[in-house]
Amino acid sequence: MRTSIRTQRFPESIIREMTRVALDVGAINLSQGYPDFPAPQAIKDAAARAIQDDWNQYSVTWGLKPLRDAIADHYRRRYEMDVNPDTDVVVCCGATECMIAAMLGVVNPGDEVVCFEPYYESYIPNCFITQSTPRFVSLRPAADGAWTFDPDELRRVFNAKTKAIIVNSPHNPTGKVFTRDELQLIAELCIAHDVIAITDEIYEFITYDGAQHTPIATLPGMAERTITISGMSKTFSVTGWRLGYAVAPADLMVGVRKAHDFMSVCAATPLQVAGIAMLTLGDDYYRQLREDYAQRREFALEMLREVGFKPVTPEGAYYIMADFSAISDEDDITFGLRMAQEIGVACVPGSPFFSRPERSRNIVRFAFCKKRETLEQARERLQRLKRR
Repeated sequence: MRTSIRTQRFPESIIREMTRVALDVGAINLSQGYPDFPAPQAIKDAAARAIQDDWNQYSVTWGLKPLRDAIADHYRRRYEMDVNPDTDVVVCCGATECMIAAMLGVVNPGDEVVCFEPYYESYIPNCFITQSTPRFVSLRPAADGAWTFDPDELRRVFNAKTKAIIVNSPHNPTGKVFTRDELQLIAELCIAHDVIAITDEIYEFITYDGAQHTPIATLPGMAERTITISGMSKTFSVTGWRLGYAVAPADLMVGVRKAHDFMSVCAATPLQVAGIAMLTLGDDYYRQLREDYAQRREFALEMLREVGFKPVTPEGAYYIMADFSAISDEDDITFGLRMAQEIGVACVPGSPFFSRPERSRNIVRFAFCKKRETLEQARERLQRLKRR
């Protein structure tokens, strides 16, 4: 075998595979989470100007100073976090790189990493790369529709080997927004066991029904033990720009920056310049973003319910997890492929989000970050499910 033992354990990304399937068969792509509508004109203009103004060479490895200043100011203004732009910030090629850089920076072989399940699919390969062991805590839909976890189950997974916990809120794939009480429990366990919180907050501005995003770093005792990750991809509809950033206290950031340096050197310089423009957009932009996504969410939920899916209403992000057991007794992979090939709508089978296959058998994920016309076309095609 010429491939490494480490990568042999990696699954293929089913999310990206379903996009390839959608392209091959001409299906409407509600699988991968990227918008099919344009990014704001102002930030596209800023990127084009940066290229024309010859911002085309390497930046400082951890990001242009004006962008790091803007990121630090963003956290001060919005969350009252004290962030030093010179020591506490790194700009990476997407939040995904931030996450692996964070894990390489602080996790050692043999450590354990707590992860809520279902989870975003890259977290487990990150454990393989760092030779750490994931320990899972289940998220389950409650009677009111919100996803929740058993506090005692969370307490049980913390032990002397626990080095970090990954907290993704708003959550992909469920749309859960962790409450302050839930974050407080996580914080208490982190402090009691000397554990680092690595947070994925890329959907921080996409929340619904009054749900409030709270960075766990703002809780007492957590600023010194949290690596906070976010970025521009989702908020500004530029997923292909690969602009993410992490903030952390200087002693944790040292390892994160080193890992980033030898993976990618720096994020694309002209896009970093445009990133400064993104962070200067006013509150009206974020308010409109939430309103637009709330309308898409309601349309998508109705679209799924009317053909027999049982969706769980998300509190944040732009995904819907839906049970299809009333429509088909197929497994999730078979159903997902048939949806793309025969119905003409691509979704993501539940398998990549779960460590235990029995939990994903009747579950698929839909992304609703699409134009209204796209969602209307998907609704028409989904009517074919009724005729089977």
